[in-house]
Order: sequence, then C-alpha cells, then structure tokens
Amino acid sequence: MAVSVPFQFRPLLFLLLLSGAVYSSSSEYLIGVGSYDITGPAADVNMMGYANTDQIASGVHFRLRARAFIVADPQGNRVAFVNLDACMASQIVTIKVLERLKARYGYLYTEKNVAISGIHTHAGPGGYLQYVTYIVTSLGFVRQSFDVLVDGIEESIIQAHDSLRPGSVFVNKGDLLDAGVNRSPSSYLNNPSAERSKYKYDVDKEMTLLKFVDSQSGPIGSFNWFATHGTSMSRTNSLISGDNKGAAARFMEDWFENGQKNVPRRVSTIVSQSDLSRNQSRLLDVAARFKSSRGKNVSKSLESKVRVRNVSKRKFVSAFCQSNCGDVSPNTLGTFCNDTGLPCDFNHSTCNGKNELCYGRGPGYPDEFESTRIIGEKQYKMAVGLFNKATEKLVGKVGYQHAYVDFSNLPVMVPKAGGGSETVRTCPAAMGFGFAAGTTDGPGAFDFKQGDDKGNTFWKLVRNVLKTPGPEQVECQKPKPILLDTGEMKTPYDWAPSILPVQILRIGQLVILSVPGEFTTMAGRRLRDAVKSYLISLDSKEFGNNLHVVIAGLTNTYSQYIATFEEYEIQRYEGASTLYGPHTLTAYIQEFKKLATALVNGQTLPSGPQPPDLLSKQISLLSPVIVDSTPIGVSFGDVKADVPEKSTFRRGQQVNATFWSGCPRNDLMTEGSFAVVERLRDGGDWVPVYDDDDFCLKFKWSRQTKFSPESQATVEWKVPESAVPGVYRLRHYGASKSLFGSVSSFSGTSSAFVIV
Repeated sequence: MAVSVPFQFRPLLFLLLLSGAVYSSSSEYLIGVGSYDITGPAADVNMMGYANTDQIASGVHFRLRARAFIVADPQGNRVAFVNLDACMASQIVTIKVLERLKARYGYLYTEKNVAISGIHTHAGPGGYLQYVTYIVTSLGFVRQSFDVLVDGIEESIIQAHDSLRPGSVFVNKGDLLDAGVNRSPSSYLNNPSAERSKYKYDVDKEMTLLKFVDSQSGPIGSFNWFATHGTSMSRTNSLISGDNKGAAARFMEDWFENGQKNVPRRVSTIVSQSDLSRNQSRLLDVAARFKSSRGKNVSKSLESKVRVRNVSKRKFVSAFCQSNCGDVSPNTLGTFCNDTGLPCDFNHSTCNGKNELCYGRGPGYPDEFESTRIIGEKQYKMAVGLFNKATEKLVGKVGYQHAYVDFSNLPVMVPKAGGGSETVRTCPAAMGFGFAAGTTDGPGAFDFKQGDDKGNTFWKLVRNVLKTPGPEQVECQKPKPILLDTGEMKTPYDWAPSILPVQILRIGQLVILSVPGEFTTMAGRRLRDAVKSYLISLDSKEFGNNLHVVIAGLTNTYSQYIATFEEYEIQRYEGASTLYGPHTLTAYIQEFKKLATALVNGQTLPSGPQPPDLLSKQISLLSPVIVDSTPIGVSFGDVKADVPEKSTFRRGQQVNATFWSGCPRNDLMTEGSFAVVERLRDGGDWVPVYDDDDFCLKFKWSRQTKFSPESQATVEWKVPESAVPGVYRLRHYGASKSLFGSVSSFSGTSSAFVIV
C-alpha cells in the first residue's frame, strides 16, 4: 500500500534522508569518490623521479589520474584523500588546491582534513614542485605540469563531494609476498637484531584495503596502501606511465566495469554476434574498402574528446596508494651487473667499484612494460581478493589533526646511552654523497657510490662553489658527508623545504599517517607501532579493539627519505637522502604523538609556521612550442606509414601506424585521447574500443630532428586476448600550432585491417 507523506513533513523527510538516519540503518557515513585525468604534457618535459636529464617525455603508455574519496560522519567531520598517479605530492600544488577549495566550499576542506598523496611513478612529467632541487632536471618550473595537477585534484574532490551518499566503509588486509624486495639490505641489517627478529621479512608485505559501499547502489570504490617503488619502468623510458600502481588501478577499475570477472576488459557488448561468424576473406574485402583518410580538422570540444570509457558515467574508483616504500624495489629478480651478469656488490651496489652498471631486474626482464604489468597485476589480484572478502566495517568517529613543523632545527628528546634522555636537534636539509650514486632502480653517474660516509676532495670543491656547509651543519649531519647543503641554499630561492606538514586522518578504527616523504621499511614500522601503541595508551577503550594504522607516503609535500638512525649511519642512498640529519625519524615520531594526543583529546593544535608560497618566484627555461609544420602537400593527421593493405593480425601481434602530427603540448587531451583503436560494426559505424588509457595501446611522438617543427606520432597496438574478431583501424588525435599562435585540432585514420 502506498503511503502519502503530508506536504508539511516533506522537507524534514528530505533532511533525514540526506543525513542517512532513514536511508539505511547499516549506513555509518556519507561517502563519495571521484577521478580525473592528470596526464600532463606528453612531450619535451623531463620526467620526475630518476633525475635523468635524458629522460624526456615523448608519448603515453597509459594515462595518469587523480582519484579521491571523502568520508563524513553524521556530526559533520569529514576527511578527503586524493591519490595521484604522480611521483609525489608538491607543496605549491597543495597550497593552490586548498585555495581553490576554500573559494568553492569555505572552510569545509582545509589543510587539516585534506591529504594529497603520490604513488611515486618515475614516469610522469616533472617541473611541478616549488623547490629548486626538484626542478633542476626539468629546466625549472613547468606550468602545464603544475596546472593539470591542480585542476585534476580539484575536479576529483568536486566529484567526490557531489557524489556523497549514505554508505559504509569496510577494511581488510593481507600479505602480498612477491611484489617488492629490499634494495638496501646492508642498511636494513644495521638495525638492531632484536628488532629485526620481530619481523619475518625485510620489507612490509601487508596491503590494507578500504571498500566503499553506497547503501543504495553498492560498491563505488576501493583504496589500498602497499609499499613498493614506482620503478618498474626504467630511467630510460620516455612514455608517460602510472607504473605498477597506476596499472593496478586501471586493471581493477576495468575488472569492476567488466562485471567483476578476472579477465581483461572486453568489447563484445558493443559488437554484433553476426560479425563473429564472417569468414576471413569476407572481413578482408570489407577492410579493403577503408583506406587511410587524409587528416582533417575536428572540434576540440567534441570529436577529439571521444574516449572508450564514459568518464561522465564512471561509477567505480580504485586507487593503489603508496606507503613506506623507501627501500622497497619492485625489481624482484635481484641486482646484477650489466656487463658481466654477475650480482652487484652487496654493500655498495657497484660493479668493479662503479655504480653505473648495477641495475635491479624486474620479473619481466628485460621488458620493462612486462615487469610493470606483472607487479601491477599482483597488486590488483591481491586487492580483488581483499575487496571480495572485506567484512570488517569501520565504525566510529571521523577525525583529523594537522600541523606544520620546522624540521630544520627541531628539538628532539632521545635516550642517552647510559640511561635517561637528552635533547638533540634536527638539521637544515642536506644531501650526502651516497645520494648522487642513485639506487639499483636507477643508478647515478661519475664515481659516486652508496655507503660513502667520507666523500672526496674533488666533489667537495665542486660543492663549495654552490655552498660550503658550516662546521655546525657538518657536525649536525654526521656521519653524512655533505654533497649539497640544500637547506641553506637560497639562491634564486629555496632549494629544499624546511617547514613540513604532518597529519593524521581517522575513519573509525582506521588511522592514516600522512607523511611528506619516503620512509624506509623499518622507519615506517617504528612510526606505525609508536603511534598505534600511543593511541591505545591514551584511550584503550576507543582504540584497543583492532586498530588499523597505515602510512600514506609522499603526501602533501616532498622531503625525500626518512631512514632509521642505524640506517643513516650506513649512508646508502636512503640514509644520504634523509635530509634533516640522524634524528629525523625520532622527530617524526615525536610530532605524530602530539597529533595523536590532540586527536584523542579533541584539542586544536597550533597550525605552526606556514610553508612559503614560491609560485611567483619560479623560473622556467623550457622553450615553448613555436610552430608545427608538415611537408608541402601534407596535412596534419595524414598517414606517414600505414598498416599494410589487406593485413590480418592475431592476438598478441602488434599493429602500427605513423601520422604527421603536432606537439602534444598544444593540447594535453585531458579526459581525451591521442590514440584510439576503432572497430567497424554492423551499420558501418566505427566504434572506439581501446584508447591511450589501455595497457595494450601506446602513443609515441617524435620530431624529425631535435629542433624541427615537423613531428610524427606512432600508434602501437599489441592486440590483446580480449579483442573480438573483426575489422579495425587506428586513429590519431592531435593539435597543431600556427606561426601566429592559434591551435587547431585534427585527426587521421589508418587503413583498415582484420583481427582473426
């Protein structure tokens, strides 16, 4: 029997529905998720991570995204977490995102309850951080890299906010054993044996996953934290890629879209079954009617934004977040010398005394794309298992605490050797000689090596041209020999951060520790254990029952590494990159205990000194796109190298076509595509079935010569097992810039071919 609600009570009912009081008795929170493209400039820009000046973007492996969740409790507290397919968070990006959120929402989202975290891919465009150290190889600040991140983060939060509905959050965790190894085992072994004996492995194997379930529509997303570096893609790769974690996110979102089946995304739902019965000869006859098209202008707002995945209808968001990955490599086969094939030196990761030839090998060696797929797939499959079996519901308060702390001269209490305690201090930022040696994921150059606690005279002379560290700084940083005294270098502006954000987010029995750097395995364990035990000691009733604590690494800003005191003594890469001296980890534990106290007691901590906004001081030496051109008689989008006539391909084979193109910096194709695979269906319509957000499709761009205005784009499609037999073609979308500065969008298609 239908029940009519009196008119005067309808507003009250509406409010009750929004609060969740009537919507579902099982709903604990309001939840929302969002996702937006942050791929950025796919040409000319140095990639962030390896600090390799030769690693310049020249295409797309698959697209990068910002993925967000918001959880709010009935009392009004809320937290927002954004996971970026980027190397790390950036202080200036965070500042500008928060300014936009304030303009849009007032004080609903602030630095206190918004966390922005990077997955640590080393295959994304650089130039978006504000401190000099991190933008040297990108020739300074890159406005496009910065803008696409700020826009994408804001849009992902807007989507999550607009989609807030009553729902529940479930947590599950389990061990993933073969997706990471310790790349600095000699440092790890310097930790106390009694401490090491508490752990079975020298890296953390645990993945912690959140499952978001809308009370009405069901699952809407999952976010998980697991520690492994984003270095499956090598220091010579030039295609933008989310590396193993970005791949895992793509795999899981497609898995859910595909009906939660453990098979690749299929397109059979958009092709007729009659196509499948046509014989090969018939298909070749059909394909022969579709020759490559001349390039044509297209509407930027319409045709060039066609994508396989309907972004406006995106329902499920999956993020694979970073944790304490500081010494964890995805190159699980071990480290070997490229010249001899023998294992590298254990203590220094060298080959005959030199670091340049010592490389870690991924499980797909020598194919870095295969290594990325394998490590991504391992994380994806683990997450699916946790997702399907997640039954523990988060219940209780939503809370947060945040403070800015000056780590350049912070008093820290440490135990004395003979008993009692003493006050020591952190130091202004500095990097040691072992930093320049790089890691086995990406070695450095010259004669630097990991584990160097002395330095050498020549490089100290070179260092002194920039800044000679004073005796107090030298003493403070011991046993680190200072290569770059970045914390005291201020020309043309700050080289390294001094003021860092520390943050705790709470959702029921889950606590997220947002840290602005890369904690090593043992450093992360100490921080997690210290905060967990401290919270339980403060309120055992509230936190004593199954408290989950995770570390969200590379969050809100970036300050390189955090090693333990004992690892710092060894001065491998991670210790040499621990900026604020040997007591950095102890300082973090001290400051997080302050946040924990305030979280339990409901206090409001002083915000602390504000980090600088250096946007107006940024310098960029990257040349703009001046003009694009083609040979006489050729149009943008014309095919330069076509698919051979009457070609037939099978699954696992590769199809290529090359087009005359313009610089990808003219149009980032945000929420669009540079490359698309189209399939012919009944009625003569061409339907996009794969695009440059698919793992099987690569977009590669190059100039004719280094400074030539002529360029070409190659679309490479490795036919996946999910491909349906039929007639296909490749399409390229691009944009060209005229001598007068106007930008025109174009597209072109290859000749058709057959998949059998």
